[in-house]
Amino acid sequence: MTKIFIIILNWNRYQDTHDCLKSLEKINKKNLDLNILVVDNGSKVEEIEKLKKIVPANSLILNNKNLGFAQGNNVGIRQALKNNADYVLVLNNDTFLDKNFLTELVSTAQKDKKIGALTSKIYFAKGYEFHKDRYKKSQTGKVIWSAGGAIDWNNIYATNYGVDGIDEGQFQKVKEVDFATGACVLYNANALKKVGVFDPRYFMYFEDVDLSMRLKKHGFKVVFVPKSVIWHKVAQSSGIGSNLNDYFITRNRLIFGFRFGKLRARIALIKEGIKFLIKGRFWQKIGFTDFLIGNLGKGSWK
Repeated sequence: MTKIFIIILNWNRYQDTHDCLKSLEKINKKNLDLNILVVDNGSKVEEIEKLKKIVPANSLILNNKNLGFAQGNNVGIRQALKNNADYVLVLNNDTFLDKNFLTELVSTAQKDKKIGALTSKIYFAKGYEFHKDRYKKSQTGKVIWSAGGAIDWNNIYATNYGVDGIDEGQFQKVKEVDFATGACVLYNANALKKVGVFDPRYFMYFEDVDLSMRLKKHGFKVVFVPKSVIWHKVAQSSGIGSNLNDYFITRNRLIFGFRFGKLRARIALIKEGIKFLIKGRFWQKIGFTDFLIGNLGKGSWK
């Protein structure tokens, strides 16, 4: 039996977590020793009380404050590694799942011990597309959010292959990609023991890209598995131009770029940051300033 730990992070989104757990009940568990850990990231008291009614006490971890996506998930990942997991799946709570999504990831992982991380084909959940008016009703549920991650090294942006496109069979092959999105990623436990977990300096955004890069630096592969399918209720409130996006993307691109980018890209990031200071939005200015002074993690975010 392959021992799998699934980490689901909750922060004041009980209904999403409830629905995700219901979806997990229906998946194929053949030859899998499945263990689910729900990590609550400092939610309201009433939220925690509802979680306690649906999650066994030994499967619920309660953080006393919001540690962010990176460190919040790390709490669950470390417990999984301590309990001799073979693989650790980080899964967003706003997802629902094809019944074979996990067995497809695991079967691919077991074919090559040098695979450190694997990600699914991720569709927008119906009604959560970025461009709702673009698609016919028959196409909803088949609009791609991610077919693996790509990095624009010139500008230090992380994007998804296939985003906003209709799935017409163009992403049907297992392939190596630049990064595996934290919305759904299966990590080889041995790889995590060698490389480490998410870097808490990011708090949220780019921590998954950073970990993928560290895996690659240690000789591990990051792989997209098209037969593993999930649907994602993609967050609308944290999109481009939101305060949260302005702050963490501005700051975290700099953290990532200065860690992995070439000199030219680093210089471009600094020039862009100076422009933000002159005429950028408020949280872009704060994000750039916090990078310069080393105010990382949650930083200045309210």
